[in-house]
Amino acid sequence: MEATASRSPRSVTEATLDVDRHVEVEQRVTPLELFFDLVFVFAFTQVTGLMSDNPTWEGLAQGLLVLAAVWFAWGAYSWLTNEVDADEGGARLVVLAAMGAMLIAALAIPQAFGDEALLFGCAYLIVRVLHILLFAAATADVGVRAAVRTLAETAIPGPALLILAAAFDGTAQAAIWCLALAIDYGGPYVRGVEGFRVSPAHFAERYGLIVIIALGESIVAIGIGAQGVSLGLGEVIAALAGIGIAGALWWAYFDVVAPVAVRRLGRARGHARARLARDSYSYLHMPMIAGVVLLALGVKKAIAHVDEPLDTVPAVALCGGVALYLLAHIAFRLRNLHSLNRQRLVVAGLALALIPVGTSVDAVGAVSLVAVLLIALVAYEALHFREARARVRAAA
Repeated sequence: MEATASRSPRSVTEATLDVDRHVEVEQRVTPLELFFDLVFVFAFTQVTGLMSDNPTWEGLAQGLLVLAAVWFAWGAYSWLTNEVDADEGGARLVVLAAMGAMLIAALAIPQAFGDEALLFGCAYLIVRVLHILLFAAATADVGVRAAVRTLAETAIPGPALLILAAAFDGTAQAAIWCLALAIDYGGPYVRGVEGFRVSPAHFAERYGLIVIIALGESIVAIGIGAQGVSLGLGEVIAALAGIGIAGALWWAYFDVVAPVAVRRLGRARGHARARLARDSYSYLHMPMIAGVVLLALGVKKAIAHVDEPLDTVPAVALCGGVALYLLAHIAFRLRNLHSLNRQRLVVAGLALALIPVGTSVDAVGAVSLVAVLLIALVAYEALHFREARARVRAAA
């Protein structure tokens, strides 16, 4: 039975899990964790800005590579604070230092493939090294320390390659980035996560909060896109459609998916729980976040030019981002419940089919169509599965 009783005392709530009459103590997300996340709010905004300033296939690819790096850094610290109490003593100072390094990396994101590539690589490596050092020093569990040492074999060399990438440009630079991310992401999958312990409710709550942060970025994009634009009827409709999309995506995650996932994670035990947390959250939440960031790019471009068709890349970002988000939900359900969400698969396909429409009709029309599609999806699920939905929510 995995537990987190070895953590330093903090504000906790006890959740009784009906397995072998054991009681598992669940900690709550702390103010430090929420404060730590703020720097990633800025980083997500910077990724959207990078793609917005270069709305080409190259800019889109660069933005997604940077996002993948930022995401794995955040995910690393979510595992750290799930195991150790980083809000006490010197650990707090290390987390704040990591925030400072991540802020510098975020400031360098717009030129992460240009003049500030070296600065990004160095700052990012510091973030990752501090994570490993703190994790190893702050836990008293021998098994966790061994797991951290194994993780370090890929979690440091992979990010270190980004410093090497700064010496190159073009295809060579992108190839080194891809290699660095493959090493980093591949480590926990190939070497496994045996030895790590997961506190289910806390872990799921952390990832739910980062989804909200990403959705907040799509709302911020509405405001940024509207800067310097006269607010006419088209802009108002596009803004309302944008918030409708964000609301539907929030509903799609938090109405049923999130509570079912945390219950499934709570039922798993030992290594199976750690593997489920790795797959469902560390890996499969990445395309969800990427989908929302792409959506933010599409909405930002749409609101700035509501009476013109979207260019190809922003149209792909708008419609493809929604499809990617839903496809990640489908994979999330497959991993957790081993069942297929057919209606979301259909809507993901329809969203992709809207890409050529987005380049043909005015941007306000494209955003409105996506909003209608998603609102129809959540309405269908709420009505068609109302009894099952009511049971899930009552249990939660």
